[in-house]
Amino acid sequence: MTQLTTLSAAVQPTRPLTRTEMESKIKNCARLPSLRSIDSALRELLNADHSFISQISEVIGRDPSLTARLLRLVNSVYFSLNSSVNTIDEAVFYLGVRKIRQLALATPIIDDFSKLAGKSPLFPWRKFWQHCIGTAILTRELSAATDGGTDEADYVCGLVHDVGKIVMASALPEYFAEVNRLVQCGGSDRRQIEFEVLGFDHCEVGAIYLQEHKLPPAMVEAARFHHTPGNATQHSKIVAAVNIANTLVRHSNTGSSGHPWVAGETEWTEVAAWDILLPDDLNRARRNPAIKTMQRALDRLPGIVDGLV
Repeated sequence: MTQLTTLSAAVQPTRPLTRTEMESKIKNCARLPSLRSIDSALRELLNADHSFISQISEVIGRDPSLTARLLRLVNSVYFSLNSSVNTIDEAVFYLGVRKIRQLALATPIIDDFSKLAGKSPLFPWRKFWQHCIGTAILTRELSAATDGGTDEADYVCGLVHDVGKIVMASALPEYFAEVNRLVQCGGSDRRQIEFEVLGFDHCEVGAIYLQEHKLPPAMVEAARFHHTPGNATQHSKIVAAVNIANTLVRHSNTGSSGHPWVAGETEWTEVAAWDILLPDDLNRARRNPAIKTMQRALDRLPGIVDGLV
């Protein structure tokens, strides 16, 4: 019996949930502790004006998962080194503070995501983590290219934009399984399938989860509006950046969000979110340089993501 047949024979949800029922199930979903507390010692070192490689390496060495990702990334095809890197000091030297900061943010969150999601059938979890990290990296690149910001909030918003799928897998497994089954059977619009099966899409599920755990409004809006950035109110530029980055990652076919849609060659350059990110005529002149920056970032993305996950 195939995995799809097994899933089809499993107990399937009989009706969509009411909002009260859904919120009750989400309240029982485990917290992601790393979303509120990234390792403080490493963060202080990375933000300091002068930090020695040995100091950073010593803190990284306390976290086996971060160490493994660090060495895997620096030894990936992306860096094309003549010999392998085997020490944390060497890896920190090659990667630099910026990528170390992103690793420090991503590693505990992805580890928590993995524990929360479990192993739901018919869902490509490794490719999903790659999709999330790819979206985070390109959100940060796009924000830097358009407003010069250095805050990592946009990176984390890109990283957690699809948290609703993880929450569905954990708190609503029978609904998540049925959505995946219908997608695998040829369903063309995952969000529409989620509405039909659950009564809500992953965007709303993720936003409710983040609100329940009192996480920053920018993260809540990124989860809720990453497909509809025009509806964001407080953090529209970050949400617009996440929308464009998400579309660009889909275009590059880097990882998988669990949806078969692949964005076309020019689709990511024409999404309405650009008018939110660069709204007036003067800013529109900056769009082409930003697009070129993103195209260069896209060339590097597969090697970086493959080294991270």
